[in-house]
Amino acid sequence: MKKTAVVVFSGGQDSTICLIQALRQYKFIYCLTFYYGQRHKKEIDIARNLALKLGVQSHKFMDISFLYELTSSSLITNNLSDLEVRTHQDRSIPSTFVPGRNILFLTLASMYAYQLKSSVVIIGVCETDFSGYPDCRNAFILAMNRSISLGMHFDIVFKTPLMRFTKAEIWALADFLGVLYFVIHETITCYNGIKSYGCRKCSACVLRNNGLRDYLNNKSSVRQSLQDKTN
Repeated sequence: MKKTAVVVFSGGQDSTICLIQALRQYKFIYCLTFYYGQRHKKEIDIARNLALKLGVQSHKFMDISFLYELTSSSLITNNLSDLEVRTHQDRSIPSTFVPGRNILFLTLASMYAYQLKSSVVIIGVCETDFSGYPDCRNAFILAMNRSISLGMHFDIVFKTPLMRFTKAEIWALADFLGVLYFVIHETITCYNGIKSYGCRKCSACVLRNNGLRDYLNNKSSVRQSLQDKTN
């Protein structure tokens, strides 16, 4: 078992699955949760409660709400215009995109890891499901990883366990880990701040719930697909 890792943790489906997996792979986990002025603070409380339930020994909260002064996004300005359902064909960048958010998350997480002498940062980004967020793509993660390693003169590794998985496959992973219903009922993804199945209307809820429905209706094929990607 490896020593330590820093997990960027939001209390959402993806980061919770990453955290649960990491707790089984590393001797010690440092959770790092950011408040960046998002539309609702409920996810901060949910992240705190989840970490406690999962037995996380170190959970740091960082206020970077100054992002509100630097950027524009419906996630931090309460502009509800982009909370409608988006299709898989729509490849435009949604107004819920927060420019620079993951750049800042990874930079600060790396600084924290450097201080802790931990060489691994885990983040639950995924490019295979539709999102439209350019900072969730593998090419960005690899470039950012190289830049920070060079700039800090520190051999740090960004791990993205969910990068190649669809939402259905991510639910299959939760089931494989034995935490499917825990993740369904205890995490928050909804842009309107509603836990579990959420408002069922915003893009985040539709993506999450469609993925769950796809997994439950096609368990054997989704599990096989997950297995093929992890072998």
